[in-house]
Amino acid sequence: MHDDIPLTIGRARRVLDERILPEVHATAVSLDAAWHELPGEPIAPADGLALSYEPYAVGTPWGAAWGTTWFRLSGTVPTAWAGQRVEALIDLGFDKNMPGFQCEGLVYLSDGTPVKSINPRNQWVLIAEEAVGGETVEFFVEAASNPVLLDYHPFLVTQEGDVRTSSPKRLYTSRRMDLAVFASEVHELALDIDVLLELQEELPQGPRRMRILQALDGALDALDLQQIPETAGDARAALVEVLAAPAEASAHRISAVGHAHIDSAWLWPVRETIRKVARTTSSMTELIGQTDDFLYGMSSAQQYAWIKEHRPEVYAKVKAAVAVGRFLPLGGMWVESDTVMPTGESIVRQFSQGQRFFEREFGIRPKGVWLPDSFGYSPALPQLMRRAGFEWFFTQKISWNQVNKFPHHTFLWEGIDGSRVFSHFPSMDTYNSRLSGSEVAKASRQFRENRLATGSIAPVGWGDGGGGTTREMTGTAARLADLEGSARVTWEHPDVFFDRAKSELENPPVWVGELYLELHRATLTSQHQTKQGNRRSEHLLVEAELWCATAAARTDFAYPYEELDALWQQVLLQQFHDILPGTSIAWVHREAVERYAEIADRLEALIAAALSALAGNGDRTVVVNPAPVLQAGTGALSAVVATDVPATTAVSLTEADGGFVLTNELVRVVIDGRGLVTSAVELTTGRDAIAPGQVANLLQLHQDFPNMWDAWDVDRYYRNRVDDLVDVTALRGSVDADGTARVTVSRAFSESTVTQEITLAPDTRTLEFAQVTDWHETEKFLKVAFPLDVRAEHTIAETQFGAQKRVTHTNTSWEAAKFETSMHRYVLAEEPGFGVALVNDSIHGFDVTRDAVDGHVTTTLRLSLLRAPRFPDPETDQGVQTHRYGLVIGTDVLGATAAGTAMNSAARTVTGDHGFAPLVRASGDVVVSAVKLADDRSGDLVVRVYEPAGRRGTGGLGVDGPFGDPVEVTLLEEPDAALPGVAAVTDGVAAIAVDAFEVRTFRFPRSGR
Repeated sequence: MHDDIPLTIGRARRVLDERILPEVHATAVSLDAAWHELPGEPIAPADGLALSYEPYAVGTPWGAAWGTTWFRLSGTVPTAWAGQRVEALIDLGFDKNMPGFQCEGLVYLSDGTPVKSINPRNQWVLIAEEAVGGETVEFFVEAASNPVLLDYHPFLVTQEGDVRTSSPKRLYTSRRMDLAVFASEVHELALDIDVLLELQEELPQGPRRMRILQALDGALDALDLQQIPETAGDARAALVEVLAAPAEASAHRISAVGHAHIDSAWLWPVRETIRKVARTTSSMTELIGQTDDFLYGMSSAQQYAWIKEHRPEVYAKVKAAVAVGRFLPLGGMWVESDTVMPTGESIVRQFSQGQRFFEREFGIRPKGVWLPDSFGYSPALPQLMRRAGFEWFFTQKISWNQVNKFPHHTFLWEGIDGSRVFSHFPSMDTYNSRLSGSEVAKASRQFRENRLATGSIAPVGWGDGGGGTTREMTGTAARLADLEGSARVTWEHPDVFFDRAKSELENPPVWVGELYLELHRATLTSQHQTKQGNRRSEHLLVEAELWCATAAARTDFAYPYEELDALWQQVLLQQFHDILPGTSIAWVHREAVERYAEIADRLEALIAAALSALAGNGDRTVVVNPAPVLQAGTGALSAVVATDVPATTAVSLTEADGGFVLTNELVRVVIDGRGLVTSAVELTTGRDAIAPGQVANLLQLHQDFPNMWDAWDVDRYYRNRVDDLVDVTALRGSVDADGTARVTVSRAFSESTVTQEITLAPDTRTLEFAQVTDWHETEKFLKVAFPLDVRAEHTIAETQFGAQKRVTHTNTSWEAAKFETSMHRYVLAEEPGFGVALVNDSIHGFDVTRDAVDGHVTTTLRLSLLRAPRFPDPETDQGVQTHRYGLVIGTDVLGATAAGTAMNSAARTVTGDHGFAPLVRASGDVVVSAVKLADDRSGDLVVRVYEPAGRRGTGGLGVDGPFGDPVEVTLLEEPDAALPGVAAVTDGVAAIAVDAFEVRTFRFPRSGR
């Protein structure tokens, strides 16, 4: 036979697009439209329905950026339509290629009942399954005119990302507001043809493909293009046989779950996300009601909480759908958080706040962590997931790797402590599947565990900006349930998939260590003030809990449960994976910085009240130490009167060669006339931390223009162009009243200025740098370099409850791809007997190079300070920015941990009558992470400790307060028989053993309870 394949395909595609699809709603009449454009922020639905409305003509532009327009649509069902399914068709000016990224709306009935959303891929609203002729129809649309920021030419500079700078120009022009008959048989024919066209594209030349093409020809021959509704049934009959052919016995199995991946903020502000969630969940509950087997999954307790507060009518539908098992709470976290930068306590609270909400609202505890789109995953997570009771982990983002393809789809992920969690990546490489032929074929073709396992997960629906699953997708799934040449598709709860996968893979492959994303590396630096606010808030929250718990145990102070919960929830929200990484629009980051300031004020007030109760009334100066390490002459987690703090010897500061020499009991530092550190010697060993002939504290400015994803990415070639900032405008030295030596350095470069206060205090090996930068650069990257005379095989960087090692060489493409990596409060370069650390109060990114001169190998660490990308926020990091960091001369992991902790949990002074002993004492090889009262309001004390050095050890834990002997509990503060508990309690001190980087949580019952 002649090869007519292209002819058949071209014919079918044109008939489908130009004749069949338009006939689905061909019989239509116009609705009467009226409108009201709001001048400012959105209003409550009840207020929207009560607005005064003016006549509106379709085709009239509407909606300035970030505006809200209410439309009232009304009409009468024609008598001839009686008994037929009638729908409203509303096209607000959509671009079908941008669901979730432009205008969208939520439909309400006249009584305020929410119906469903309308968006570029979901423009219909059911009016009646069986219409009554002559019936009057009226409904309202709350339409949001969100601007398109990520357009066909993405990453262009725009001021539309903040309502304060956006244009008042109307952005959209409506095209259609009609009542129409829904021709169901035509719709079904369209799905039949579309599924078969996409399937045959993925099939090899052979009988199955040829018979599909022949069936398509037969269907098109049976279809009268002038009478499509009347002949659609005949056309479908010609396709019955090829659609009924069952899948092969070994066909890949796809577990589909409806999904919308609603970013809690990104190219829209939080207030718009609240409405996006309401729109999407309205549509998904409506689709659940229209289908028998469709399942929709949604993560993020915060998003459920939003609709509960702001759209209770929508929430009622969600709760009803959850109750019958069709709407699935997933993930068990407050939001889909970044997992690289938040502290361990923040990750714990993501889990505890999320699980408490889901259990309280639905009686459900999700079994897995659902994080499809975060930008890399900390190796501390497996332990935390397991200790919070999670059984599985799901993500997709690692498929975005630039260089190395991840070798597994279903596997065990092992963390820094040895904990393992069963994990899965969808092999179709998307969390926004529409079940296209190419996606389904890809899932089957590239699934790495095909030898033993039978399937993968497919999150199905339009996402990022919401929208979710459509009836076209559920129709496609029905056809792919058992179809020859395709993977089998079934709507299935992820729990069921993971149970089956575990049974199939008795010995799954193991991935050890961080899940590093070879992309979006600049998210460790962009929007510094957001990251700074997060770090400060995290430490203030832990401090507030400590002092409030101590005061509640020893005085009549009332522990502020509700306020602490609310503040934690605010911080957890800001840790969403497009807020904390600095990749959202200007509006989002402006609000984040404002929220952090409010959070700090409220926490400082709580801390002040608790310390007042503890220190009593008086005018004596009391030094309070919130850190679990010694500092400022005080014990850990305690306070002393200032007069009891031991006196110290002033640091020596002398001038030399135009610079200064700073010397205390432990180290000697030389700063040259350019304000650069040329020597940093540990006095006991004589070791110089600075590489021979090199200078440290060297600010370096790079050109920074990545190929894509401006705020997200830094590409390796940024290193090819660098300017060393060595010129000074001022240099002076002094000694403070407390004996601290201080060198002030000022510089000017390009359009910016920087001032550093370099200080060495008595009895410390940390040289501190307090930097103020007035930053006015464009597409630049600022780093500060420390070339160290250390032959380090690894860097050791703090992560949640421990540290991770990374090799300093680039032997393989996996190591070479890690040219920008993460840390928390410290990074350490160490060789046997000597180490040097960099500590910080708000920095997360660094890089390392392994250098050699005449065979002498050294290690250069560089901290990443500021960037200046122009998308999505053209003013990223502009203005005054502050940093604190320190060079710790001669140290190890424990010393770096202590120095980093002290920099982030500084001692404070208050006035009162007396100091006070710590409520909790820890000794040996454990560090206290949190001291708080139990979430269940029982009054019990909860103490969390961890092992920070990566080695087995023992420790003691005691409480000086009205509490009984401890019981070990999970991160959700519940007993678990599998936990080892305490070895013994002697004189009120519990003896505990810890493994490397182990996290353990203990609950001390309130006496008399």
